[in-house]
Amino acid sequence: MTARDPIADLRRIAFLLERANEATYRVRAFRSAAKALGALPAGEVAERARTGKLTELSGVGDVTARCVAESLAGEEPVYLRRLVATEGTDLDEAAAKLRDALRGDCHTHSDWSDGGSPIEEMALAAVELGHEYVVLTDHSPRLTVARGLTADRLRKQLDHVAAVNEALPKGFRILTGIEVDILADGSLDQDEELLARLDVVVGSVHSGLNDDRAKMTRRMLAAIANPHLDILGHCTGRMVSSRPAGVTGPGDRGHRARTRKESDFDADAVFAACAEHDVAVEINSRPERQDPPKRLIRRALEAGCKFAVNTDAHAPGQLDWQRFGCERAALCGVPANRVVNTWKADRLVKWTAGRG
Repeated sequence: MTARDPIADLRRIAFLLERANEATYRVRAFRSAAKALGALPAGEVAERARTGKLTELSGVGDVTARCVAESLAGEEPVYLRRLVATEGTDLDEAAAKLRDALRGDCHTHSDWSDGGSPIEEMALAAVELGHEYVVLTDHSPRLTVARGLTADRLRKQLDHVAAVNEALPKGFRILTGIEVDILADGSLDQDEELLARLDVVVGSVHSGLNDDRAKMTRRMLAAIANPHLDILGHCTGRMVSSRPAGVTGPGDRGHRARTRKESDFDADAVFAACAEHDVAVEINSRPERQDPPKRLIRRALEAGCKFAVNTDAHAPGQLDWQRFGCERAALCGVPANRVVNTWKADRLVKWTAGRG
């Protein structure tokens, strides 16, 4: 039988484990093995498999070595076959229609901050999912637990993204962005000059989540009025379940398992301001967030807001979590024409530039 690509199979297993919300150590085992094998000269993987020396490599264990051997023998690895056989249920018609309309994802992270994978891997996973673009939105400097990007590091990332875009398949591109902290006074945690250069700015509250209602409302209204803010991220800050798998970057300690109640703010005032300033409200697809709750999605819809169905992905497999956001959006009656990432990249960038 013709040999399969064992590195591709290992990466596919990791992707499916991330998507299925499996334990981080399982994801890391397959991504580490793929990275170790990818560094070997051509032919050495097959030679090590033949001589039983795969597990002598750092990052390759018995399970991953067995998967490699099965791939080289031309067989779909048993581990991969089981994952494919137990994939999730189909979306209902309305949610599937919205998911099909999405052209990209406006909130993703890489290993430049607290994500678990390089920018290139995140981009290629987005290509495989059929996206036309992905917005890279690593954290801003005040979120030190997530290795937030200083102005200097962000400038370096912009240069890196430009180089990566040159090598990506035609018709796909990484859009530049940031998930910027909304600070206590409502200001945005990055240099104005840099915010103006970015394609998309997502603003989120990550600290002081227990501020009283009046203070939190003032804080959010000030941020929404900032012309650089394009999307209001996970607006209540709630956590409804434990941390998912796949967050394997240096900032992993910032995503420990926990639940957290919603922040208290005047939702009618905040959503009216979003509509007035043309700021989109994020429907965050992460299973442990489900933010905003459906009652607030409906209120934002009634207020006339635009939306962005985003994954907040910290690993490649999490990019397929948009299905969860689409399910919640569909249940609330959000039409595709109110979702900004159903637009082509050029229209999205024209919208954000026009706002600034």
